[in-house]
Amino acid sequence: MPNQQKKVIFCMAGALSFVCALGVVTALGTPLWIKATFLCKTGALLVNASGQELDKFMGEMQYGLFRGEGVRQCGLGARPFRISFFPDLLKAIPVSIHVNVVLFSVILIVSTLVGTAFFMYNAFGKPFETLHGPLGLYLLSFISGSCGCLVTILFASEVKIHHLSEKIANYKEGTYVYKTQSEKYTTSFWVVFICFFVHFLNGLLIRLAGFQFPFAKSKDTETTNVAADLMY
Repeated sequence: MPNQQKKVIFCMAGALSFVCALGVVTALGTPLWIKATFLCKTGALLVNASGQELDKFMGEMQYGLFRGEGVRQCGLGARPFRISFFPDLLKAIPVSIHVNVVLFSVILIVSTLVGTAFFMYNAFGKPFETLHGPLGLYLLSFISGSCGCLVTILFASEVKIHHLSEKIANYKEGTYVYKTQSEKYTTSFWVVFICFFVHFLNGLLIRLAGFQFPFAKSKDTETTNVAADLMY
């Protein structure tokens, strides 16, 4: 493939990586990962509420990896609240999973930024070292894609399997019991999810630039090996 086309492909991949890094940084700091509604079960059972009456017992909240906010309702009016995961909710949530989500998000940002630098270096520089060349690009795309995948899987399991929204709603609520009614993944979650596919796309762009996947034998190498075998 001509040099100019390779430059265009690597610049495109580098630009996509940079946009992903900015997106994940923004997602990490915003409380826009989940939007949930929850019912004050205790209050609704006390007055035997049904139909439209349940609206007086419905609360809502939205949260991210570090903070969130919402409104609790239990028939006596709205009660706004704010939450902070560190250190307030450490005893209420699955800490190991949540810390891993944050950790893999940080690794995703770092590896994506390094990948951006490597793509630009391959486009305009002379990648004479193996790690700076195609192998490094494949490796960083794989690490970034894997981290994006892990972040989405771990966070989804924290929300669905460990009932994160319910634990937040019931935090420091001794009298009332809240039950989650609906949960919806919002902007920040989908940004990380899209980044996973972007890094997969970057792997395809590297291949499109004419570089074999790591450890794949090229036809020239196979031909040379066959010729060498015939000589002996």
